[in-house]
Amino acid sequence: MPDANELVDTLKRAAVEAVEAGKPVNVYFGEVVSASPLKINVEQKMILGEKQLILSRNVTDFSTMVTVDWTSESSLSTHNHTVKGDNGSGGNIDLNTGSKNLAHTHKITGKKKIIIHNGLAVGDEVILIRQQEGQRFIVVDRIGK
Repeated sequence: MPDANELVDTLKRAAVEAVEAGKPVNVYFGEVVSASPLKINVEQKMILGEKQLILSRNVTDFSTMVTVDWTSESSLSTHNHTVKGDNGSGGNIDLNTGSKNLAHTHKITGKKKIIIHNGLAVGDEVILIRQQEGQRFIVVDRIGK
């Protein structure tokens, strides 16, 4: 009868593998327990390290170009300016404005490179997708709170 039991076990394993193969991905939830090096506790069952994780842009710092067209807010504080130096014609500049209302704004336009600080921090809850039959997990995004 050992051969029959072995056959049953083999058939069970094959059935489980067939069911698993029908699932293109598995979705998991995790919590960041360390930011550097990155470690994520997945459903309180396992800790994943950096080598097991593929990070989407949603969970990393990155730079991007933006187009801006705005005017800075006015500074309404009274303050002093002192200018000293060569005036370019052989003379000296020595100017102290004294206490004046020098409120002003700045026009900012054009394309600018900015950094989006979106990296993961301890305590962040994340959604992960496990690669089919793989040991790597894609960190898709944070869970909104």
